[in-house]
Amino acid sequence: MTNVYLPTPTDGYSTATSTLQETTENLIKSHIPSSGAPAAELQKRYHFEFLLRNLRQGFPARYVSQDASQPWLIYWTLHGFSLLGAGLDDQTKQRTVETLLALQHPDGGFAGGPGQAAHLLPTYAAVCSFAIAGRPGPGGGWDSIDRKKMYDFFMSLKQPDGSFLVSHHGEVDVRGIYCLLAVATLLNLLTPELLSGVPDFLATCQTYEGGFGNASFPGWAFEADDPESETGQTKTYDPTAPRPPLGEAHGGYTFCATASWVLLQPFIELSYASESGQQSATSITQRPQINTRALLRWCTQMQGLPIELGGFKGRTNKLVDGCYSWWVGGCTVLVETLLGIGVHQQSPTDEPVSEDDAHKAWDDVDDSLFNRRALQEYILYAGQHPAGGLRDKPPKPADAYHTLYCTAGLSAAQHRVVPSEARKTSLISAWDAERARASDGTGFVPTSDAGREKADALRRQTCAHVLSWAEEEGTELYVGGVANRVNATHPLFNLTITHSDGIMAHFYGQTFPSRYAQRAKPKA
Repeated sequence: MTNVYLPTPTDGYSTATSTLQETTENLIKSHIPSSGAPAAELQKRYHFEFLLRNLRQGFPARYVSQDASQPWLIYWTLHGFSLLGAGLDDQTKQRTVETLLALQHPDGGFAGGPGQAAHLLPTYAAVCSFAIAGRPGPGGGWDSIDRKKMYDFFMSLKQPDGSFLVSHHGEVDVRGIYCLLAVATLLNLLTPELLSGVPDFLATCQTYEGGFGNASFPGWAFEADDPESETGQTKTYDPTAPRPPLGEAHGGYTFCATASWVLLQPFIELSYASESGQQSATSITQRPQINTRALLRWCTQMQGLPIELGGFKGRTNKLVDGCYSWWVGGCTVLVETLLGIGVHQQSPTDEPVSEDDAHKAWDDVDDSLFNRRALQEYILYAGQHPAGGLRDKPPKPADAYHTLYCTAGLSAAQHRVVPSEARKTSLISAWDAERARASDGTGFVPTSDAGREKADALRRQTCAHVLSWAEEEGTELYVGGVANRVNATHPLFNLTITHSDGIMAHFYGQTFPSRYAQRAKPKA
């Protein structure tokens, strides 16, 4: 019988890297169950108790290093509960809202802790936590978010090349861009001036491997930067020259850049010339491009060998790590949609469908481009800590970060959440432009009718685009049985579909069509 658990091939020259890889493979291999062992079980009760201890008793002392990440600790905990199917009591929701509001900066955005500077990353974590624990009305938190100041804070971070600083006096980073775009989408803060140049910048961050680095060089001046060039020499700086990306392709950066690219698709369609070169009424320049196939190749190559149980690594020649179950596994889902894989036609909810038609409407062939079963096995066999919580890999301890992103990766491997063109059509048909415009939180006033039409179209198309994602029936895959099921999470926000729909319905002033199709009564 062929041994499927072969080690990573080497050239016979031992290095610290190859030794660590071999040690890790042997550790993971020791967690592979023997033939005839019971089915893998997701220890939901232990993981729930792990999250509950952090919430009720406080985080252990080693979390002091996360003092500037307090909204993240809240988000990791609350969304972990959501994925495991645990609701929040009213007291916990109220405490969450009050804690988050204390972190709202007087000049807009949210800080990582009391008295700290506003920053894009904790702003995302805070808004996602509001989506889970908040609600409209007095004391609910949603209406206490100062969206006008937040928009002004976003614009104050915008750079001439379309990028954004993560904070005042901070650095440019695609993680910050993703956090800004996700928040602006959830809270109805998208405007053409906010998004101007962002797609162009993102396209410069793709590396030769296909994944994305954290940023790209802000200037490429050639002779102007050469200290040996002659004084008075004519500068040859070309702002249109290629901008080399900074750093190697990385799972976290790649997810954030790819999710940003997907979020920007309606803006790109409205603002740039088509790929054929045709100019639309509002197009401004040739549209930027990314190499989607190279991106897919990089994502799929990050999935480990059978001896690594199909876990994902975050960079080339690095070790597998449970958190990349989401950062790379979840990113692969986004790349599939960019390639048009898995987009389905769901029957509109206002038209009853028969049971026979409903069954025919779904294709149960799994066309995923990563090994969903293997990823679940990695999380179930190697990612769970015996005392509760999830981890990078054995023998490391569990922590809040890995508990959330391992669980989110498990969700991405169990469920296929993909765009539905029929759902998008129904959202556009029910769209109330006046209410959406009245709910705008930016204070941005277009200077022309054409500008107003573009702003309206951007809201409508973006909202329909992100809320058209739906779970594809018949494609569920539960390693170890349905008892291991966790809730589906939105591939763009990493929130449940319910929480994404709820907060966007409020901030866009819309009543969205039901996601549940009316079933025709069976014939007598």
